[in-house]
Order: sequence, then C-alpha cells, then structure tokens
Amino acid sequence: MDFNFSPEHELFRKTVREFCSKEISPHSREMERNARMPDSIIRGLAKMGLFGLAIPTEYGGSAADAISAGIAGEEIGRADLSCATAVLYLVPLAWSHVLNKFGPPELRKETLPKIASGKGFLGIAATEAGVGSDLGNMSTTAKRVGDEYVLNGEKMYISGIREANDQMSDGSGYLVLAKTDPSAGTRRISLFFVPFKNTDGLTPSYLEEMGRRGMSAGGFLMRDVHVPAGNRIGEENKGFYYAMQGFDFARAIIALVCCGAAMAALDSGMEYVKQRRAFTQPIGRFEGIQFKLAEDYTRVDAARLLAYRATWMYDQEQRNKAFDRFEVTKAIAEAKMLAPVTAFEAINDVLQWFGAFGYTLDCPIEMALRGVRSYMLAEGSTEIMKIIVARELLGKEFTASQ
Repeated sequence: MDFNFSPEHELFRKTVREFCSKEISPHSREMERNARMPDSIIRGLAKMGLFGLAIPTEYGGSAADAISAGIAGEEIGRADLSCATAVLYLVPLAWSHVLNKFGPPELRKETLPKIASGKGFLGIAATEAGVGSDLGNMSTTAKRVGDEYVLNGEKMYISGIREANDQMSDGSGYLVLAKTDPSAGTRRISLFFVPFKNTDGLTPSYLEEMGRRGMSAGGFLMRDVHVPAGNRIGEENKGFYYAMQGFDFARAIIALVCCGAAMAALDSGMEYVKQRRAFTQPIGRFEGIQFKLAEDYTRVDAARLLAYRATWMYDQEQRNKAFDRFEVTKAIAEAKMLAPVTAFEAINDVLQWFGAFGYTLDCPIEMALRGVRSYMLAEGSTEIMKIIVARELLGKEFTASQ
C-alpha cells in the first residue's frame, strides 16, 4: 500500500493551489454577492486546462487521471468556500467524460474542444420538479421520428443555466435523460446531447439558491425539441447506465470538494482560536474547542482518504477494469455519504468558534456552511448513498425501491 501522491500529482497540486489562491479566492465573496461567476475565473480555469482534464488530447484536453481531477476539486474547494467554482469545474468534468466515452465520434469532435476551452458548458439534466433520485418515474420523453428524436418534458434543479445560455454559450448543452419507452422504468431511458442556446422549443428558467450563488441554477422546458439521432449518447434505452458512470465520477469529486472547503475552514478557525482571547487567555487553550478541533480534523482527514481511494478505484475501473463496477459505485457512495455531512459539521463548529462574528456576512465561514450543505442533495442525496452502500452489502434483493 502506498499513501503518497506521485511527484507529478504533487506538482499539479502546487500549480493549481497557486492559481486558486491568486485567481479564485479574492473573488469568492464578490461572486456570492453578485450571484455571477466572474469571466476571469472561467478564462482562468480554461487556461489551466481544468475543464479538459477528462477530455482526450485530440480534442484539446489532457486525458488526466481521476486522482488529478480530485486534486483540482479539493484545491478549488479550499479556495472558494462558497463552493460555486467547484460546480463550474466538476459538472463539465464528469459529463465530458461520459460524452467522450459513449458519444458518437462526430458529436465528440464538434463538442468536446469547446468544453475544454471553456467556450461551452456541458451539464446533466436528470432531475424534474417531482422526480429526484427516482429516475424511473421521470415524465420527460423522447420519441423517434425518422432521423430525429422529439423531446418533451421539463428538467429542474439543474446547474449552469445562465452560464450555458450566456457566458459559455458556444457549443453548450446538456446530457438529457428521457424515456424512450414510458412504460419500462429505468430500463428504457436514453441519453441525449441537447444544444442549449437558440434551440427551438427550449425555454430556460432560473432559481435562486441559498448557497453557491456564484453558479446559476434553474431548469428548462422542452416542447417538441428536435435533436438529430446522432445526438443520442450510446445505445437507445441504456442512458440510465451511462449516466450512472457520470454521477459516480461527480460524486467522488464532490467528496473532495467538501473536504477541501472543510480543511480551509478548520485552518481559518485554528488561526482565530490562537488569537481570540477570553478570560485572559486564547480560547484555543480550552478543551471544549480543542476536543472539537481534534474530532473534526480527524473525521475530515478520514473522509478525504476515503474519497481519494474511491477516486483511484474509479480510475482503475475505467482504465483497466481492475474493479467491478458496483464495487466502485459502493466505494464512491461511502465517500459521498460521509464527506458532505462531516464537512458541514466541522464548518459549523468553526462558525461557533467565531462567535457572533461567525453569523455575519463578513465572515466567510457562513458561505462554506451554505455551499457544503448543497452536496447532501446534489448528484444523489445522502439517503441514496446509504441505499447504495446497503444494497451492495446485503444484495439487490434487499433494496426496497426496486
């Protein structure tokens, strides 16, 4: 067993951390206040090659391993406690991987270079107003008509709506899950690339979230949206299984984003309790704070190691088939189940150490609390992660939601 990062990984971390410290951290409160991602951050992520980590070199990416993707996610989480920049990074990362792996060659050639360069945004559209994790009951349909599919339905709680429609609109689009046979649950769901801007029949809408405000969220209505059959990802009726690989990748990165944000908050808290005095001495001398710090740091460190193990397993399975697909899904679900909750609790303790100041908008810790809280829901709720882990421990016959 080797718990060391390679020299290449260490150098990559150093480079990303320097970039994040200079180009992201100073703008964190600004993007939260203005509810808009600065164009400079989009350009910076593109210039650093972070949008193209999962994209082959022939399309302008670097085909980096999943560990590198996780390192970038952790460092972005450390730099922007609001977690908005992390969404901008990890969503195109995960779904460009799926598009590259299962998409037809012409679609890859046309779309992936724009994603890698930051000109276009690629997201996932699975959730509906009344359907979250229960994808078998989605109402969005795709009907084959000649050489096209006609999509009808509405997707909601989707990341990147403004970015796809405005700031990164060149070639932007969403991988949309839709039923090609409404009577057959997840076994008849297909996955399509739907161009976003200026698509007839597609109407975007916007939501105001409690956190991650620098990154937009919303949904879109599709009324008789026509897409070429060549925009279907992989085989018809297998979209659910393709999408699960994207969700796994995103969940592993999310776990590391949460750990990065929590570690940054703990670092800030440690500096504060060394300086803040009460009853004639620094409050860091009180065991009430020391014990919480020890517990929080240890739990976040454990969640981080679990997340890196899951990320490594995902990479080994995708590249070398070294693990069973469901074994990897279980490991990732463990990390995604643990990291957001652990990070939230640690950040909440840090906020408590800051006292009344922690409850003001002048204290960045409150941004972290709201941002990390979203990841108990995004890309699969904490409850779904528990179901996945229990399913793999007990067997599929013990899954209540069959």
